[in-house]
Amino acid sequence: MYDPLKHWGATEGKKMTIGIVGIGGLGTMGIKLSKALGHDVMAISTSANKEALAKKKGATHFCVSTNAESVTANSGLCDLILNTVSANHDLNVYMPLLAKSGTIVQLGLVPEPHTVCQLPLIFSRKSISGSLIGGIAATEECLAFCQKHNIFPDTQLIEAKDIDWAWDQLTTLNKDGIRYVIDIKKSLTGEFVPK
Repeated sequence: MYDPLKHWGATEGKKMTIGIVGIGGLGTMGIKLSKALGHDVMAISTSANKEALAKKKGATHFCVSTNAESVTANSGLCDLILNTVSANHDLNVYMPLLAKSGTIVQLGLVPEPHTVCQLPLIFSRKSISGSLIGGIAATEECLAFCQKHNIFPDTQLIEAKDIDWAWDQLTTLNKDGIRYVIDIKKSLTGEFVPK
């Protein structure tokens, strides 16, 4: 989440509105980083159920992408949108949220091609791009920034026997943006026997 913020100028001190699509583990980190950089943050989700979580993490705006009124109310606010969604979805939904010359950065890997309407790209100089993690220097910069601002991912330690439960949480609810970390040492002393 840090490298695209840096690449698209969010670390240079100019106030922006950063949109974050997908309020899960990556999305909540994007909100925290963008807020700590001094920006307004718009959390963008298909569900209104994520609003409280997004605002707790630092979002100043919330848009329900499946609600036309919500999209209209937030139209043109985002200078940059970081899209963490890794499932097939319609990118055109987010175009109205971008300001003129704004950019959507694809971070979630989607195996199917996106179909994109060219009109907003042409008439408002909007862009779609992609980004991976940064190199060693950017990673070190990100870690130092996170330490300085006390930014950490939201995690929960589990044992290996709880993998199915954790998978169910991530695929059906994903309500808290928590990522599960397996405690290997504790798992090896427990009753879990791999199949």
